[in-house]
Amino acid sequence: MLYTENGQTRMTEYPKLYDKLVPKDHVLRKMNDLVDYSFVVDELRDKYCPNNGRNSKDPVRLFKYTQLKAMYTVSDVDIVERSRYDLSFKYFLGYAPEDEVIHPSLLTKFRKLRLTDEGILDMLIEKSVQIAIEHGIIKSDGIIVDSVHTASRYHNRRPEEVLRDQAKAVRKAVYGVKEGMKEKFPKKVESDKIEDNLEYCKELIAVVAVDPKLMINQAVSQSVNLLQEIVDDDLENLKTSEDEDAKVGHKTADTSFFGYKTHTAVTQEGIITAAVVTSGEKHDGKQVRPLVEKSRKAGMKVNYVNGDGAFSEKDNIEYAKDNFKLVSKLSSAVVNGLRSKEDEFEFNKDADMFVCKAGHMAISKSRHHNKQPERKENPRIVYYFDVEKCKRCPMREGCYKGTKTKSYSVSLTSDVQLEHKALQETEEYKEIAKTRYKVEQKNADLKNNYGYREAESSGIQAMRIQGATAIFSANMARIIRLLDE
Repeated sequence: MLYTENGQTRMTEYPKLYDKLVPKDHVLRKMNDLVDYSFVVDELRDKYCPNNGRNSKDPVRLFKYTQLKAMYTVSDVDIVERSRYDLSFKYFLGYAPEDEVIHPSLLTKFRKLRLTDEGILDMLIEKSVQIAIEHGIIKSDGIIVDSVHTASRYHNRRPEEVLRDQAKAVRKAVYGVKEGMKEKFPKKVESDKIEDNLEYCKELIAVVAVDPKLMINQAVSQSVNLLQEIVDDDLENLKTSEDEDAKVGHKTADTSFFGYKTHTAVTQEGIITAAVVTSGEKHDGKQVRPLVEKSRKAGMKVNYVNGDGAFSEKDNIEYAKDNFKLVSKLSSAVVNGLRSKEDEFEFNKDADMFVCKAGHMAISKSRHHNKQPERKENPRIVYYFDVEKCKRCPMREGCYKGTKTKSYSVSLTSDVQLEHKALQETEEYKEIAKTRYKVEQKNADLKNNYGYREAESSGIQAMRIQGATAIFSANMARIIRLLDE
């Protein structure tokens, strides 16, 4: 059996092992047969110097490693270690059974130095959608839209708190395996300085990593490897003391999160056709246009867009005219025919409240009817904000004028909304609306099976890379399942 890497062909001494030990129906074997990964070389060609320095590691193999990391949601160290003995991994990665594997640090360098193009997310989604279309998987002609929340690695916590929590997880795992280790551990630090906590974590890792009886335990090794990855992969971000791109977003009036949103478009078959990564406070309704355009660029027909009430803004209804059918239930608070400062206040459909540009949510609302019917003015809903927050807000200039209250109001009717209301009564609209749960299923799949609950690193570009590999992997796994049915 021949194996090729970086243009060099060689023989393996164990040509039949894969056929005997990696089943024909294994998902990694099927994925390897289904996808021509040469597109990775074409996309990353300009990231490598063709005539200077040592030969680089095969970019296809490194990309496949990042895909495995998305599918199995463990640290770089653990995914590389598994590839040492798991023949299904070796087969997928293009190794001969007897080959040595890469050093885990190469994956960090690959993500930071090679996967830097902001278009990597769109490219991988387009590739998976094209594969789905080629195999006749996608038969629907519309998209279902929503967003999935991903918490920042720091969850609005200081970096030293993150280090302490993971160090605590290491100690807890060790105590469950070997008693008497407490005396061997370095003394806990009380300092809030990042440097002191980093040094403590390095000393803790040094004590545990040299004990083979501890490291053979999976819970211990994985907790140590994750702590090492936080120290190594995020060292630069730790020193800045924050994840600057992450923002607070609201799920409901009472719950919030600190991190990112990935706005997704999904077919009825469960294939993600487009995604836009933003910080957590961004409004879902603003992403309709890019999701439609990206889906069409990938080759998807978009004759309708199915979403919840967050997408029933006036701008979206006007954009949908003569373009596609918008299936999004009107919310009385999202009608915005007479809104002012529309870009500064955005509606959060889960909380049924408006949020100002600083991220503060209204605390109450009231309905105001027209007291002079002869003027034919529309009724309004007035939203009231916490004036104490307004007084301290760094963005108060031009917004808060020093009054005792701070409010924002919207009109409740407009001609374009009335037209959309008539559309809501049609049977076609009602049938399409029933399928909206499928995007929620897909978003749950990303969280539960592809590590999308928490960001692996800091910064919105790192989140795009995580999204790219997770969505590509999820799409390919879905395609394989549908082909098997």
